[in-house]
Amino acid sequence: MLTLLGKRMGKSCDGVNRRSFLQVGSLGLGAGALSLTDINRVEAARASMGLSTTRHKSVINIFLGGGPPHQDMFDLKPEAPTEIRGEFKPIATNVPGIQIGECFPQIAARMDKCAIIRSMVGATGGHDAIQCLSGWNPGSLSVLGGRPSMGSVVSKLQGPLDPSVPPFVGLADKTQHGPWSDAGTAGFLGSSYKPFKPDGQGLANLTLRGVNTKQIGDRRQLLASIDNMKRDIDAGGQISGADHLTERALGVLTSSKLVDALDLSKESDKVRARYGTGKPYQFQYDGAPTVNEHILMARRLIEAGVRVVTLSYGRWDSHGKNFDLVRDHGTKLDQALGALIDDLEIRGILQDVAVVVWGEFGRTPRINKEAGRDHWPQVSCALLFGGGMRTGQVIGSTNRLGEHAKDRPVEFGEVIGTLYHTMGLDPMNNTLMDPTGRPQHLVAQSAMRELV
Repeated sequence: MLTLLGKRMGKSCDGVNRRSFLQVGSLGLGAGALSLTDINRVEAARASMGLSTTRHKSVINIFLGGGPPHQDMFDLKPEAPTEIRGEFKPIATNVPGIQIGECFPQIAARMDKCAIIRSMVGATGGHDAIQCLSGWNPGSLSVLGGRPSMGSVVSKLQGPLDPSVPPFVGLADKTQHGPWSDAGTAGFLGSSYKPFKPDGQGLANLTLRGVNTKQIGDRRQLLASIDNMKRDIDAGGQISGADHLTERALGVLTSSKLVDALDLSKESDKVRARYGTGKPYQFQYDGAPTVNEHILMARRLIEAGVRVVTLSYGRWDSHGKNFDLVRDHGTKLDQALGALIDDLEIRGILQDVAVVVWGEFGRTPRINKEAGRDHWPQVSCALLFGGGMRTGQVIGSTNRLGEHAKDRPVEFGEVIGTLYHTMGLDPMNNTLMDPTGRPQHLVAQSAMRELV
């Protein structure tokens, strides 16, 4: 937690005590209790290895909460009976032999840069993001606090790239059905490694003597506030001659890097128009809105030094009006993903940023009487691009009606393991110590041979 405001326990004129003031020396930011000693150690290690502070491996995990219909997106069944195939037609992509749904022309035009998995299996059937965020079933190691999400694992093993930027950020807007806005839990690693959430307590804590988050970009006002606080506390002789570590901690506060990354007004109108807004929000109900701007924000956060960004996009629980929902959600998502692929490539970081787009399960092959599709944990799909993965391919297949995996069933843990691989972590050899002192693998499966 980044805070300079505490209880009125001290003797300075505004009630800020020395302990609260020096809390800035331990910058949790919701993603790891990072002391300034740790910051120095990380930076020294990176410098000794000649690692760049601007290029890094990262992941954007886009969760389609509710269960997207695989038959209407990336695994169409045009030869199936009417009650199975639905209303959409397949369209050709720029990779010969690969077709996807008509609502995704931007992806189709960039299929050479994408990989589709049509045979995701192992869903537990819960309306939550746990498997998509960790690669584990919800109950795994629950007695120890549960398995940590990928973002928390990366925070633990790799730490921050930049001391003023958290390694793990969750952008998901709060949803009425809470599990759909899960940004990823820290599990048995503890709350120190939970994600930093800009729309919650994270930015609320960036408050310093009346300087709120909207003003924090005003470096002059922020510095004046810090100087006043130092003067007040120094008057009591409590921290006169503060060492360079405290000074450096204050420097973190005056860095506008994180806040700048969250400020989309710094993007050109042309770029923002390419992503779109995702408005008007339709079919949201108790789920997430279609916030295209979160996908743009994810790119900005990665460029600022964040390692893992998670977000929840749309509400795909289409028990009714399935085809209207896909026309709305699908075309908006297609626009934002097309823009993201182009942006990452233009900036020369497409090979450094792995992106996955998926949901907790698929939907029934047979269309119900409400023109909807119901829950179908038996099989689902996923879209991936970037991260140096092998693209321009489809992995796995389903049977004629899209009921189950016919070829190459893929587990959730295999996808997460692949993402770890793109980050430079071996999912089978890197381990974490659980609270009992036992080493735990990051996931139960290795990276997918087809992608790495």
